[in-house]
Amino acid sequence: MRNLTITIVVFLFCLPVLMNSQSIINTKHNLSITSPGTVKATSESEICIFCHTPHNSSPRAPLWNKNATGTTYILYNSSTLDAVPGQPDGSSILCLSCHDGTIALGDVVSRPTSIAMTNTMTASGDLTTDLSNDHPVSFTYDAALATMDGELKTPPLLNVELDKNSKMQCTSCHDPHKDTNSKFLLASNEYSALCFSCHDKTYWSSSTHNTSTKTWNGTGTDPWSHLESAYANVSQNACANCHDSHNANGKPRLLKSLLEENNCLDCHNGNVANENIQTELAKVYRHNVYGYTGVHDPIEAISATTKHVECQDCHNPHASNANTASAPFVNGFSKGVSGVNQAGNAVSEATYTYEICYKCHAGNSWAPAPAFSRIINQNNVRLEFEPSNPSFHPVVSPRNNSEITSNLITPNTASTVLYCTDCHASNNSASVGPHGSIYPQILKMQYVTTDNTSESATNYELCYSCHNRNNIINDNNTFSEHKKHIVKEKAPCSICHDPHGISSTQGNSINNSNLINFRTGIVTPSSSGILRYEDTGVGTGRCYLTCHGENHNPQSYGGMGGMGKR
Repeated sequence: MRNLTITIVVFLFCLPVLMNSQSIINTKHNLSITSPGTVKATSESEICIFCHTPHNSSPRAPLWNKNATGTTYILYNSSTLDAVPGQPDGSSILCLSCHDGTIALGDVVSRPTSIAMTNTMTASGDLTTDLSNDHPVSFTYDAALATMDGELKTPPLLNVELDKNSKMQCTSCHDPHKDTNSKFLLASNEYSALCFSCHDKTYWSSSTHNTSTKTWNGTGTDPWSHLESAYANVSQNACANCHDSHNANGKPRLLKSLLEENNCLDCHNGNVANENIQTELAKVYRHNVYGYTGVHDPIEAISATTKHVECQDCHNPHASNANTASAPFVNGFSKGVSGVNQAGNAVSEATYTYEICYKCHAGNSWAPAPAFSRIINQNNVRLEFEPSNPSFHPVVSPRNNSEITSNLITPNTASTVLYCTDCHASNNSASVGPHGSIYPQILKMQYVTTDNTSESATNYELCYSCHNRNNIINDNNTFSEHKKHIVKEKAPCSICHDPHGISSTQGNSINNSNLINFRTGIVTPSSSGILRYEDTGVGTGRCYLTCHGENHNPQSYGGMGGMGKR
């Protein structure tokens, strides 16, 4: 009779839950023998008993039928976390009495012996006592936190329930009694609707990751294999394309993969996104994102102080979009990325694409050394592109002299401004970024720099993509002895010309117009010990040097219409 009474009382206690149209009966939280899941009791028919008991419960509401774990948990932490999580309390510690794996599912306060179960908790449900790879809980979520973070919504929140102490808990997102939205979520997370009940990411509304309807083609690695139930396309999965709220492999920021690039490349390998960036990054000359793990940090100094490169250094996944721009302005795929401006100051959002490049290529101690030794050596490209220089390629501003324009190929004009990626980009690819190339310095086309190279449209394809080959090799409106040097003497362009520019702090308009900065490994001083070029006016100049056995001491030139500043 006593057992019957207890059964009736438990039934009445649970009756509102059991009678609800979205009943626990048909969910995995029904651990009785009638459970639809694989983890269930071998004979126990009561449903609520695994969490609740009407008598002799533990001293925790609501009539909790599990003992406290007594565990100290490893908490989530990252450099971008503004909240202050404490040891789990409230409903979270109740959930963890099953989900941390320290107490058997059948161990309940109201039974002297453990209820026998058919299986143990699956890996996805076992959070363990290490919560550093799980969304933080048991922290105060209020207006002060939202203001401090800048990308959180201010309570009260839609679909998310804070506890009576204004704390974020497991039950803020999950309703343990009904599973109408998968994973017992309070609301559907399609398009990450539940995530955006709290998070308010800058730029997200126009981001491709928010709007793309691309689907996985079934080839290679499933980009959504970390999800228990994925949606069909990128926009539907939204945050979950990259993040995993529980048991994430990349603990800081809850990324699905510890290797930063893998969070991008399982989509950007041609199996979801159109372009196969993974192939480009496998080329011999590349930005080696594979060479670093755990070095990049979102709050690191904008001008990088520790050598590394990751996709996130040039792309903001929350902001990236398909909008196009004209040089030098940032295109949509690099929207929302920090940079260093032409004055050398850090900017939180780059306006010009070259500012993103300057984060690593503007005087950093580990920036790549110049490809060749020259009269003037410089590896700070910010100084090389400075508009006050004696000569420069027009990346920051248009050319400072129009004499060269008669030899430019349409649509290039005197007012043309270039992107760094007009020269440095993936070869033979729709990708316009400097991901990888078969050519040194990640050049998009061939630019042979070996001495004694036969002139051809192929060998100097990069130069000839802007400069008129016919005019150059036939001395039309250009340096009057280009043909002799390039065709007959087989001297590559790089012997005389330094392609980025010559800093005004090192060079001058007399010796360094026209990007003249001789390679000292090939060009040596003249018989009088002088090594320099002198611009003597429009179309005229002279050289003091020895090259290919020829002593210029000096050699004067006339008819040099293209020898003005570039």
